[in-house]
Amino acid sequence: MKKLFLCIVMLFGLINISQKAHAQVTTVQVVDSTQLEPRLKFGCGFGLSFVGGTNISLSPNLIYLLSDKVSLGAGIQGSYTSIKDLQKTTTIGGNLIFQYNPAKRLMTLLELTQLNVSTTTEEISGDIKDSYWDTALFVGAGLNITPKISLGAKYNLLYKEDESVYTSPIIPFVNITF
Repeated sequence: MKKLFLCIVMLFGLINISQKAHAQVTTVQVVDSTQLEPRLKFGCGFGLSFVGGTNISLSPNLIYLLSDKVSLGAGIQGSYTSIKDLQKTTTIGGNLIFQYNPAKRLMTLLELTQLNVSTTTEEISGDIKDSYWDTALFVGAGLNITPKISLGAKYNLLYKEDESVYTSPIIPFVNITF
């Protein structure tokens, strides 16, 4: 009887140890899907100014996160600028964006932009129309104010004062992603 009792205790002990080992191997961690950040983000830049004329711009883009530090994207952009009784300029084009975040609060970017520029200058003798392509290669850096908003500046490496649609080689930016 003692041997039978000892065998039963040993059997239950082995079963218990076996179940604990098995439970450790098959432990599954459940991750809440609301905590996962989407890899594809939509962003949009916009501008509106009435100082010295009218300037309206819109630049939506899509950014794909390759990792927590590197992302690639593309976008389109357009703008309309008018200085009453002097000049009207319309631009439309696209851009390619590479972003690198060396630290949580710091972002850097490389952006290639190609714009078709159409300008109408009002002269006494009549309107002068001009249309050309303008290419810009920007390098920049910014501060991540929040995970969705970055504030910084970018520099146009291809800037030529007499030929560029941009008024300065340095352009401030605000990136907003959704």
